[in-house]
Amino acid sequence: MEATVGVMQAAMLYAPGDLRTEEVPLPAVGPGEVLLEVAVCGVCGSDLDRALRKGSHRVPLILGHEFSGHVREVGPEVDDSWVGALVTVPPLIPCRACGPCQAGQFSLCTDYSYFGSRVDGAYAKFVAVPEGNLLRVPDDMDPRLASMCDPAAIALHALWRAKARLGERVAIVGAGPIGLLAMQLARIQGASRVIALDIVPQKLELARQLGADGAHTSAAEALEQNPAGFDVVIETSGVNAGEENAVLLAGRHGRVAFIGIPNAPVTLSHQAFDQVLRYEISLMGSWNSMSAPFPGDEWRAVVDLFATGRLRGLEIITDEVGVSDVPSLLPRLADRSEFHLKALVFP
Repeated sequence: MEATVGVMQAAMLYAPGDLRTEEVPLPAVGPGEVLLEVAVCGVCGSDLDRALRKGSHRVPLILGHEFSGHVREVGPEVDDSWVGALVTVPPLIPCRACGPCQAGQFSLCTDYSYFGSRVDGAYAKFVAVPEGNLLRVPDDMDPRLASMCDPAAIALHALWRAKARLGERVAIVGAGPIGLLAMQLARIQGASRVIALDIVPQKLELARQLGADGAHTSAAEALEQNPAGFDVVIETSGVNAGEENAVLLAGRHGRVAFIGIPNAPVTLSHQAFDQVLRYEISLMGSWNSMSAPFPGDEWRAVVDLFATGRLRGLEIITDEVGVSDVPSLLPRLADRSEFHLKALVFP
């Protein structure tokens, strides 16, 4: 197939705080890759960290890793049947050769690449994607939902890490996009009671609308109505208060899975640590969302749940912008003086 040539607009990171919209060449498509026309790319909290504080693994770099799109061209060694397909893209590109990859533990790959962090991402009209990172979704699926498969799969991966079972009580700390998706997924998996914890009234109201049995501002408040605590707690905020509350919410033999990435030292109070000991609480990390066969049953499950309407995502969208708006959007999202949940970029 003849290669597409030309330029496109992209949101390019040069250094923390230096994000520019500019014209760049269309990506070259190598063997085993496709040219994907991006339909939607979601903004993740980690994008804010990269763009404004931490930077990326290399610069300049196009940010954006939560995306869906249509395959427009295929490179050598890729079947033409992909052309025209609507896909979602798991953003981690595993080496497939290290010990964890050979064991099917792709989230723990020791030599991975990653869209929008190590290779150019999807705040642009086109992106080159390895065929192995394409996950076909129904042609009539809303591309906005297809772009949310990454945060949804991350939420489901954490629930599975914590071995959430039918009839258990589940608490979600942090009612952001991943938290609101985790809350719904816990209910879908058969939780007997699901509550959300946050300090933002609009988030708590949305949690109620999406089916939370309770929406609280602190562990103490939640435990007044749930004195036995919770079997499973999923922490999504990444802030110390959230991590503390997550431990305090756990009941006897509770399991706490941490998703949120902290940007400051994590400390637990004497009360919380004492509870870990006395209640024999299990604390665990949850990293990314991939398992075997790649990208994992987490991804295939959330595609089906979004496609059938059992998992709702459109309600959490608060911003829809173009690529040229990205440099001004990310500081506004990080400022937190305005209410935002899920922001989507439409190249």
